Amino acid sequence: MYHEHFGLTEAPFRITPHTEFFFAGANRGATLEALVYAITHDEGIVKVSGEVGSGKTMLCRMLMERLPQQVETVYLANPLLSRDDILFAIADDLKFELPNDRSSAMMRALQEHLIARYAEGRQVVLLVDEAHAMPADTLEEIRLLSNLESQRHKLLQIVLFGQPELNQILDQPSMRQLKDRITHHFALEPLVRADVAAYIDFRMRAAGYRGPEVFSAAAVRAIARASSGLTRRINILA
Repeated sequence: MYHEHFGLTEAPFRITPHTEFFFAGANRGATLEALVYAITHDEGIVKVSGEVGSGKTMLCRMLMERLPQQVETVYLANPLLSRDDILFAIADDLKFELPNDRSSAMMRALQEHLIARYAEGRQVVLLVDEAHAMPADTLEEIRLLSNLESQRHKLLQIVLFGQPELNQILDQPSMRQLKDRITHHFALEPLVRADVAAYIDFRMRAAGYRGPEVFSAAAVRAIARASSGLTRRINILA
């Protein structure tokens, strides 16, 4: 009923990420552009951290849409993969078959495939969601994957998305080599009150609303306070 009242074409505050509702304010748009640049310029491993509900998955989906056509994306949503499983998952996404052999043989086969992709003018980027929940052995495999390169270029770009605990994990002495390979770190900070107001207005208008602002200043203040500036909570409260 309220859709018709406000002239909405769809629900403005769904909690599932839809890229047409990507909010470029609060440094989100600048972070997206920086990620595209880092990936397309062989910048190595990139890390994006943020609290639960800060918009990491939305940013990841926008990144997949924004990358040039020659960039192929491999998206890993399950962080609980073993070292071998992560290789099979990459191969499955790239639609080629890995030998069911030792890890070293599988890594060589993957490297040969990526070299062939690179020769065709293709670039491959691995997007790892919930990286903070990955077993230590699998994170070590990520480090080894970052070593795959031709004479001049990385064969696999890697972006790690995770909660702030990922930073603590990478600070451990056993993770020093992986941490040293991270060239860029972006943090998705909670929205301040002014950004919360802009975010709510943007979502309403993206859903088709064309009238004056619906939420009063007091309502925005209450939502900002109760949500702690996290976009998922804002969507639930609004």
